[in-house]
Amino acid sequence: MQAGHGAADYLLYASGQAVGVVEAKKVGTTLTGVEVQSDKYGAGLPKGIPAPVRPLPFLYESTGVETRFTNRLDPTPKSREVFAFHRPEALASWAAEEPLWLPLVGGKPDPRSERPANFRTRLTAMPGVEQGGLWPAQLDTVRNLETSLASSRPRALIQMATGSGKTITAVASIYRLLKFGGARKVLFLVDRANLGRQALKEFQSYRTPDDGRLFTELYNVQRLTANKIDPVANVVIGTVQRLYSMLRGEPDMPEDADELDADTALDLVALRGDAAASATAATGGLDALRSDPLPVVYNPHIPIELFDVVFVDECHRSIYTLWRQVVEYWDAFLVGLTATPSKLTYGFFDGNIVQEYGHENAVADGVNVDFDVYRIRTAITEQGSTVEAGQYVDRRDRETRRKRWEQLDEPLVYDAAALDRDVVAPDQIRTVVKAFRDRFLPEVFPERTHVPKTLVFAKDDSHADDLVKILRDELGLGNDAVQKITYKTGTARIVERVLGPDGEEVERVTYKSSGVRPEDLLQSFRNSYHPRIAVTVDMIATGTDVKPLEVLWFMRTVRSRTLFEQMKGRGVRVVSPDDLKAVTPDAEAKTRYVIVDCVGVCEEPLADTRPMDKQPTVSLERLLQAVAMGNVDPEVASTLASRLARLDARLGKDERASVAATTSGLTLRDVAHGIVDALDPDRVLQTASAQSATPTEKELAAAQISLIRSALAPVAGDPQLRQRILDLKRSKEQTIDTASVDSLLGAGLSPEARERAVGLTTSFEAFLTENRDELTALRMLYGTREPGQARLTRAAVEELRQALLDRKPPLALESVWQAYEILDRGKVKGSPARLLTDVVALVRYATHQEDELASLPAVARMRLDAWLARAEAGGRTFTPDQRAWLTMMAEHVAANVEIEVEDFDDPPFTQRGGLASAHRVFGADLESVLEEIGKVIAA
Repeated sequence: MQAGHGAADYLLYASGQAVGVVEAKKVGTTLTGVEVQSDKYGAGLPKGIPAPVRPLPFLYESTGVETRFTNRLDPTPKSREVFAFHRPEALASWAAEEPLWLPLVGGKPDPRSERPANFRTRLTAMPGVEQGGLWPAQLDTVRNLETSLASSRPRALIQMATGSGKTITAVASIYRLLKFGGARKVLFLVDRANLGRQALKEFQSYRTPDDGRLFTELYNVQRLTANKIDPVANVVIGTVQRLYSMLRGEPDMPEDADELDADTALDLVALRGDAAASATAATGGLDALRSDPLPVVYNPHIPIELFDVVFVDECHRSIYTLWRQVVEYWDAFLVGLTATPSKLTYGFFDGNIVQEYGHENAVADGVNVDFDVYRIRTAITEQGSTVEAGQYVDRRDRETRRKRWEQLDEPLVYDAAALDRDVVAPDQIRTVVKAFRDRFLPEVFPERTHVPKTLVFAKDDSHADDLVKILRDELGLGNDAVQKITYKTGTARIVERVLGPDGEEVERVTYKSSGVRPEDLLQSFRNSYHPRIAVTVDMIATGTDVKPLEVLWFMRTVRSRTLFEQMKGRGVRVVSPDDLKAVTPDAEAKTRYVIVDCVGVCEEPLADTRPMDKQPTVSLERLLQAVAMGNVDPEVASTLASRLARLDARLGKDERASVAATTSGLTLRDVAHGIVDALDPDRVLQTASAQSATPTEKELAAAQISLIRSALAPVAGDPQLRQRILDLKRSKEQTIDTASVDSLLGAGLSPEARERAVGLTTSFEAFLTENRDELTALRMLYGTREPGQARLTRAAVEELRQALLDRKPPLALESVWQAYEILDRGKVKGSPARLLTDVVALVRYATHQEDELASLPAVARMRLDAWLARAEAGGRTFTPDQRAWLTMMAEHVAANVEIEVEDFDDPPFTQRGGLASAHRVFGADLESVLEEIGKVIAA
């Protein structure tokens, strides 16, 4: 280097020219403190050495374990951690980029025009965002994200409510990053294949706002179905598990791993049984059993700079454990998309939240529907039951479901936790279902004759089976109406709505028995009248949305806040009235969904858990295999002890005797106690002290290994016992308690739902009082009109509606309507019409001008008939032609607040001759008739 600049550890060359330096340090050195050295070397390159850019632009500091990189071509150069070094050809390409040719600043060139322009530099000169079919929250998201990227924030989190268009927002952003930011490749990372297919459809259907062409007509989009990235792809959509497989250098991966969620795929990958996995299982701890095979290493065929931006869909699941290194492998901006972030998600994205658009905002904007909670409580659900000795019960094998009859020789006492796992009480399920039939449906959907589309969450597959049978019996429904839908379902009935020969829409039914995907199983539930009720265990994640769904029925508890929000998210989707009627004929509109809570899930405290690092269960079979191979890790031994003790507690006398016969008298609990004793620090110290007065750490560790090995010996050395343990776990029976009779403790909307309804209606009425003199529509609806103002106008009502939405928190019309319905269902007639005139109906009811709340279209005819009767009683008469015109006018006002002569140039008035015909029918009275109709219907 030049005098005073020292000697660089490594000088980097690309295409025959110097482009950067590396400062090497020993492992453990903190690297931000040595950046000045790299900078010094980069600025001191001797003049005789060729370089495309001076000072040298690419500066690295590395210990071999940690590497930091500074790109001096960035608008604001700052170091960042990278997984590995960039390829020489990438550095050469960056150094040869064209500058941005920007306008002069104060008569001088913009600094960005004086150096090669990389992706980060181009992000600082993006044009403004065009609306292009996006609605305000989506536009704000795109703008905020671009601001974050231009500021070189490495990570950004987008939190948008389920159904609010996260994916299409990401597509719009990616389009701009490719076109205006010059991004070469973008990765859209998902955690299951069906989300990848959905994302591909969004890219294929997105029409660009500037030239109107489809995204895929301009850019290549690849959805990975094999372990090879198309070199010409601009956007790559792939599952995190497939990218992991590719980074590991594997030629392909099991096909079904793409279809599973990433958490389940983690177990599948770990349990493949390759040599590396077997070796690790024999020596590693519990994490090794969960996370085999080994972590990824640098793959020269997939360099870290391949992608400029990585969008991580459902990032609350995809950023932990084994998958985290897939996300962090790339030297790219990370953008997380989720509806249900946890504290851990916020932390991973450095608290850089570029959009927070929650459920409340989505409800106010009409993107989501709100929900109510209906609570069903029974005695057995909450307290369990007791079956006296001498009673006969059925014993049902979990796997074969074969039953046998047995007389109890001692009382059977079980609590709520054992229900539907160890003990099935058919009358408990039947009591809940009867409450759903006799209380819930008449109270919440009183005008329906068809059961609303309902999704029931069961505890396990056996519980789901019991629910299906009792639901069919008690509701009088057949196989097609109540179905179990789980990932274990072997055959899918797929229903598509297509045009028939006569041009009418008909259902086309096909069946699929191989390669069944989650969306296949849900096709009928989404698109067909049947099934009305779907019972599921595992179809709860994003990507399993059914828009016509109106009821979520919880027969299982949930502890995770994130998981609960995901499950609730199945019901929030809006659906058009026509699409809803296509599957539920007597439904008017979906204005809310209802959670039927039979287990207190809405009342229990929930925890922020790490969805993909929540200590996924390692199978008992895998634990036994590990100890058989000599694994003596304390965590593995402790976990096995816990499993054995838990299994022992569920065994009967005969089953315990069968174990003792194999182990020379030892029970599983005895083995578990032996393991726990071996893990006792005092016992370890005592054993080590017998060999040395002051044992070293090494001697203590050796003593513990010896104790654990001895404690595990009965299991590790006896394959018959290991097989017997697995057989007992698999064949554990459930007791069918047919003796206990359940009783209903309560059924109704939750107190919280009523409190929320009171709060919402109180807020609404307070708003009306506070603004009665400020807003034109309220002045008129309260009866205070300004001189010259004849009738209520659409503009005035729109102003009122917007003022309600602008209030913090917003007062969404459908939410207020539902609140009044909760408080006094008898006075609320039907659902809101989803028209501007709903505001008028609500104000008139809230100010006690009307005794009942009903949409204006629903009451327009009645008000018109009453007005006609009064007019005729006063001596006025109307011809049949006039009555037909008056009916059309009333319907128009009911939908649009007002009617003006210009409206006669549009249907349905044009079908009767338009304005000229109206003048002929009413003559000089037309203007006064319009004013009267407006007052009668809307004001």
